[in-house]
This record gives sequence, structure tokens and C-alpha cells, in this order.
Amino acid sequence: MIDVVLPCLDEAAALPWVLTRMPAGHRPIVVDNGSTDGSAEIAEAHGALVVHEPRRGFGAACHAGLLAATADIVCFMDADASLDPADLPEVVRLLAAGLPGADPDADRLGADLVLGRRRPVSFRAWPPHARLGNALVARRAGLRDLGPMRAARRTRLLDLNLTDRRSGYPLEMVLRARAQGWRIAETDVAYHPRTGRSKVTGTVRGTLRAVRDMRRVLETV
Repeated sequence: MIDVVLPCLDEAAALPWVLTRMPAGHRPIVVDNGSTDGSAEIAEAHGALVVHEPRRGFGAACHAGLLAATADIVCFMDADASLDPADLPEVVRLLAAGLPGADPDADRLGADLVLGRRRPVSFRAWPPHARLGNALVARRAGLRDLGPMRAARRTRLLDLNLTDRRSGYPLEMVLRARAQGWRIAETDVAYHPRTGRSKVTGTVRGTLRAVRDMRRVLETV
């Protein structure tokens, strides 16, 4: 079993598609971060484990999901239908040692943290201001993309002692992992236009707020 953490704030329109495409053996953990559109009820109706995190913030939701997870391997991905859960097995495949019966390449590549490198399927999927902000931060972290779809082993993630509870959480994970000598790999995943209204990258203000959070992490980690 693999746990998949999906931070969620008002994603009622996207959740049915996301949850029905979850691969076998992957348990969705939807972390409701204060939704008012019935997201939690929809997630439960589709068989997800629902965790309620009242403290607002992307990192707060992600970390609540990590603490609720019990599987050896934990994945993270957005709940807005911009990423396809069908891509998760390829991300997991590249982890060091892999799963029983995994592809031999998993041992050869030996990744401790795998990130899905987003490949937009259309111009609308990734607004220019969001792509530029991501590129600037990702370059500082030694990556091509600070992808939100990722996988690692649960106990090692907990050992990173992540403290950011805002948009800097994904970056802090990468920086602390690199500081501890983790092997980090990227693999291509399709990036679709999100369903519903974006709270972050869909607006210039949201993107600037996320970049500010990440800059703070760069200065402190």
C-alpha cells in the first residue's frame, strides 16, 4: 500500500476525477484545509481517508497528511486535477529499492526523493508568471521543476523535521533532503489545466506570495 497525500481547499469539482483515477494499491488521504464547498464529503464518498487541518496553509495540509499516513511510501500531489494520479506508479518506481517485484531500474537509479517534472499539455495549464516563478526557485534548488507530485519513504520524510507550513513546504523538503545527502530524481508527468479557481498560481498575487514563502525558506534552510 502507498499513501497519497492530497492537500485540499475547495476542490469539489476536481476530486471525483482525481480519486477515480487513483491506481490500485494507492490510498488517497485528502487533507481538507477549511473547504466550504463539500470537498470533504465528496472525498469520503469516493473512498478517501479525510483528515481535517484547520490551520490554513499548503504546508500545514501536506504535513497533516504525512502525519496521518502509515504506508512505507508516501506520495504528494495536488487535488485540482492538474496532475493525473495514473502517473504515480512511474514516480514511485524510481525510489531506491522500490517495491517488491519493482523494475530493476529502481535499484540502478537509486532515488530517495522523486519529483514529477511538469510538462504542460497546453499553454493554459501553466501561466507564464507561475512558470517563471517556479523556474527561478527550482534553479536555486538545483532542479528543473519544483514539482508538486513527489514520492519518498515516510520515515525519512518525518526525519527531515520540516517546519514550513505555507507554500515553502515543497522547497524545504528538497533542500533538507539534499543537505542530508538524499538522491533526488525527476521524471516527466503531464500537467493539465486545473479544474476550478486557483488559489495560488492562477493569480499573479498568489504566485508572488508563494515565491515570497519560498525565498524565506531559501534564506533559513
